[in-house]
Amino acid sequence: MTAEHGAVRIAVDAMGGDNAPADVVSGAVEAAREGGVQILLVGDPSQVQAELLKHDAAELPIAVVPSEGVIVEGEAPAMALRQKPRASVLVATGLVKQGKADASVSMGSTGAAMAAAAVVLGLSEGVDRPALGGPILGVAPNTIIIDLGTNVDCRPSQLLSFAVMGDVFARQFWGMEQPRVALLSVGEEAGKGNRQVRETTELLTKSGLNFIGNVEGDDLVASKAEVVVCDGFVGNVVMKLTEGLGQALSNHLSESLKGKLSDEELGIAAQEVHDLNNIVHEYGGGPIFGVNGISIVGHGAGDATAVRRAIGTAKFTHDIDFVPKLNEEMVEVYARVHGE
Repeated sequence: MTAEHGAVRIAVDAMGGDNAPADVVSGAVEAAREGGVQILLVGDPSQVQAELLKHDAAELPIAVVPSEGVIVEGEAPAMALRQKPRASVLVATGLVKQGKADASVSMGSTGAAMAAAAVVLGLSEGVDRPALGGPILGVAPNTIIIDLGTNVDCRPSQLLSFAVMGDVFARQFWGMEQPRVALLSVGEEAGKGNRQVRETTELLTKSGLNFIGNVEGDDLVASKAEVVVCDGFVGNVVMKLTEGLGQALSNHLSESLKGKLSDEELGIAAQEVHDLNNIVHEYGGGPIFGVNGISIVGHGAGDATAVRRAIGTAKFTHDIDFVPKLNEEMVEVYARVHGE
């Protein structure tokens, strides 16, 4: 391994994901070739080394860090963390905590990655639970929806923290000075929505954020807000519906235009419709919000390209000082809300 001076050190969970370790290693090699990063592949040494031998990677800034076991989807994260203390996702997250890596990336179990980040890295001040969010609509690529499934029952104070996380994301990732923050509800009018929405409205009004009130489901495609806040139950339903529509519309287009376009033209059109509703692939993954360190979670079905992009997202998140800026704004917002 030839280390690159000033490179961002990324710990990659080589065993996480549907296509691990083959696609994870392949994506990591691609990222290393692009430059600017040093890769720490965490996993079973024999399996990881076997995959590395398939690539001309001897001179690349890649090292293998041993781990034992994998936490898969369906396992209870809290119990799995206790039963598998040397699991790949835990070791990768631990490298960030120990200062041996600047960020971690996992395409494995979202629950395990979230639990590992919360336990190992710790929560930011004012945050009760970490969250996941990001842009999910290709027709509204500069709209982040948060939370997307990790917190299905939320108190208003937690939704407030999601709003801050989204605000910092929009400022740092998209360079927006005053991102518009909205609550997802059943009506645009003030007072519409359940008790959770109404009580959160009171907090957001005092927050100092650019809060514009409620938006409805059909507003999501119209870019009416850069940050749309909801609990994880609602957010996950919206995300899965979007992904499902993308696949269904792509299939429908392929059938309805069959014979009217060439196979190549039809394939391009169908893929574009699919990608518009699955833009997570563009980033490869997104950061876990509200923890004291960078932990990027990707889609379990992600291929080598998705892994490479997730590593790029991890590097960018580090380069813009996302975590310190999030922590700073969180303190300022809570001071305004509580009149301190």
